[in-house]
Amino acid sequence: MKRSYLVPLGVFAALVVFLAIGLGLDPREVPSPLIDKPAPQFTAARLDIPDQVFTPKEMVGKVWMLNVWASWCVACRQEHELLVAFSRTGLVPIYGLDYKDTRPEALGWLQQFGNPYTVSITDEQGKVGLDYGVYGVPETFVIDKTGTIRYKQIGPITPQALERTILPLIRKLNA
Repeated sequence: MKRSYLVPLGVFAALVVFLAIGLGLDPREVPSPLIDKPAPQFTAARLDIPDQVFTPKEMVGKVWMLNVWASWCVACRQEHELLVAFSRTGLVPIYGLDYKDTRPEALGWLQQFGNPYTVSITDEQGKVGLDYGVYGVPETFVIDKTGTIRYKQIGPITPQALERTILPLIRKLNA
């Protein structure tokens, strides 16, 4: 009879341990099942020239970044200035995926804040984003010369993420 309280106490202790572990995790480090897998293929209209399309097949042989963004995204503004500055280095082309947005809003946003993208494409219905496992915007993918996803940044790119993770990876992939 004295040991009957040990079972609920043990269950409670286990729950506290799992809660402590969960609270210590970084929600931006959600592993993507697409890492080291071929990037999903798509054909999408260009934002600036709607009668022209883009497909990742055009990028075979090049290391590139796919940045998922939207004009309605507050967090996208946090990283946008950094993307504009980074695009000027020419180290890697940045392609934009305008996610669940309207063409006029997106074009106005790029005109107002600058355009870091080699090409930006539209994904008004979110189908391309769904194929890439987009949780929300912004998200950024680094894709290698064979069309394989090598990295996924969830949330805004920070100067630290750029310097410590993304740039070293791009240099390695371009070597």
